[in-house]
Amino acid sequence: MTPMSMPLNEIIIPLIAVGLAEMGDKTQLSVILLSSRTREYIPLLAGVMLAFLITDGFAILIGSWMTGIIPLDLLKLISGGVFILFGALILRGDQKEAEEERRLSSGNALLSGFSLIFLSEWGDKTQIASALFATEYNPFMVFIGVMAALFILSVMAIYLGQIISQKVDRKLVSRIAGTIFLIIGTAIILSLLAPYTFAIVFK
Repeated sequence: MTPMSMPLNEIIIPLIAVGLAEMGDKTQLSVILLSSRTREYIPLLAGVMLAFLITDGFAILIGSWMTGIIPLDLLKLISGGVFILFGALILRGDQKEAEEERRLSSGNALLSGFSLIFLSEWGDKTQIASALFATEYNPFMVFIGVMAALFILSVMAIYLGQIISQKVDRKLVSRIAGTIFLIIGTAIILSLLAPYTFAIVFK
């Protein structure tokens, strides 16, 4: 392996691995659903990428110790709560607000994209993979590869959400989005309660 090829590999390997791990993940699904409810695609993308920049950048910076700062269970509990809150607000808005009023404004799109990704990404397999790659490769190269993968997938998700909003009735999209957010949030919280449930049953 030549000195010139090594940095390239240190970008490509994390890019492919993180890209495959993130594809179809709850974070990408969240971006698709949010983009189906707004035309403010650039602010949404900016919020999403800022959240990825902080969470995965932090993971790369301190390697595999990133989950030692804040208890992972607490982060997952907050993340689940936020998903449920978003789902409830979307379903409530679908019942009470006019279509134009339901669309996310520029500021709301940025904030919504940032908050959902920021909270759900902590302890996610993508963040953990980023941290592990940083212990093996040049952290700066890993950062480039990871952020490139997340940017590509986020753009794809927003584009897909745009297509869905054009092809499917907006009321139906809102109901589906709200329901999926509720399911994701509930699943996250139940995943925390499962070990305690099994402990009680088999005690």
